[in-house]
Amino acid sequence: MLWEIGSDGCEVRTLRNRLDLDSGHASRLLRSLEGSGMVQVKPSESDRRIRVASLTRAGKAERRLLDARSDELAESMLAPLDGERRERLVDAMRTVERLLTSAAVEFREVDPNHPDARQCFRAYFAELDARSESGFDPDAGISAEPHELTAPAGCLLIAYLHGEPVGSGAVKHHPGEASEIKRMWVSRPARGLGIGRRLLEELESRVAEGGATMARLETNRALVEAIALYRSAAYREVPAFNDEPFADHWFEKRLAP
Repeated sequence: MLWEIGSDGCEVRTLRNRLDLDSGHASRLLRSLEGSGMVQVKPSESDRRIRVASLTRAGKAERRLLDARSDELAESMLAPLDGERRERLVDAMRTVERLLTSAAVEFREVDPNHPDARQCFRAYFAELDARSESGFDPDAGISAEPHELTAPAGCLLIAYLHGEPVGSGAVKHHPGEASEIKRMWVSRPARGLGIGRRLLEELESRVAEGGATMARLETNRALVEAIALYRSAAYREVPAFNDEPFADHWFEKRLAP
């Protein structure tokens, strides 16, 4: 618990997700740590409905002690190895960690009004606003309202890693026409795990299940990683098929039946 809270603090709901704890168990652990003077739990400054756990001076000292003991154990295991073997071991561990982390990602269909969905949308909008030269106004573009992302009109998928939302993407159906893929986003710490490609494949499956044979999407020129992903996934750039003011590139892909 101390390690997950970290030096910067952590939302209580995130702690529950990461440690796979029910609300009662997490509360008991936090109360115990508060009683020992190592943790304090307060409302978030940005949203007082959200509780945030942070380490006190005593908690930080305890965490440093645990880190030191962990380092000592690791050093004792590496001591018999020469420099070359250590480097080979570290490279292998990085590969194992990346593959196991990627395998732990799961995709769930979620109600667009769910707190995890709203959390992903906030992060997605904030990144678009920061990276775009003109800024981003979610109310100014093509609509993607909750009722449009709920079956049978569409769906919203959330990517979870250890119970924490790390990505999102949606499908918006148009009966008899191509379906739109909307709001694809992966959190920065989770990038490099192949989540974006897997998420795109999951969304394409939902498009096909909805009866469409064509998937369409648009994106901004600042999102160079997304553009590269779409092109590598066999999307073809086409003339603008809508009047989305934030878009600079429009893509489509014909799906197998």
